[in-house]
Amino acid sequence: MTCSNNKASELILSTAYFPNVEYVASINIFDDILIDINETFPKQTYRNRCSILTANGPLNLVLPVSKPNGKKTLTKEVTIFDREKWYLNHTRAISSAYSTSPYYIHYIDEFIGIFDNKWDNLVDLNTEILKRLLAILEIDKNICFTDDFIPVDNDHTDFRFTISPKVESNLTAFNEYTQVFSDRHIFFPNLSVLDLIFNLGPRAKDYLNNVADKILNS
Repeated sequence: MTCSNNKASELILSTAYFPNVEYVASINIFDDILIDINETFPKQTYRNRCSILTANGPLNLVLPVSKPNGKKTLTKEVTIFDREKWYLNHTRAISSAYSTSPYYIHYIDEFIGIFDNKWDNLVDLNTEILKRLLAILEIDKNICFTDDFIPVDNDHTDFRFTISPKVESNLTAFNEYTQVFSDRHIFFPNLSVLDLIFNLGPRAKDYLNNVADKILNS
């Protein structure tokens, strides 16, 4: 798809691996989504990790990545390695966490189908994941990619560095819903949108709309 280059309708995001609720809710607000793939790849972000809920609490699933140009590697250049190990670990963890959730059986094949491909490039994998997620959620947006790095400025709405495991989200934006293992845990907000989809199914989009409204009014 082609973005309009209208900065008022454009949101800049980083790429993300099974992004969290805040990330997807933010997409719902804007017409054009610009994914920055020309930034220098930073460590310990959602670009190659997500958080799911297990019997023992939240668990980070981290993609092992390689940076061919060291500290100067751009996000678009990052590759994934050790496929067999992470593939098995992630699919088993997701299955263990959500196999008893109400909508697991309805959606799991969509995601296993992604894993069946042998992905080498991080951005390619994340882009396919995002397309699948938005299709399931019936969210239709223009997804584009940067040609060059865009510095932080006041002209864009830019969530590249605010949607981060290092930045605490506004927890009041996330209403509680029934999660797997809710009999033994408090509610954990803003996990990977996988948690929302497996637990709420078709109602996940309404939940995201509610979060989007709160983000707009915050």
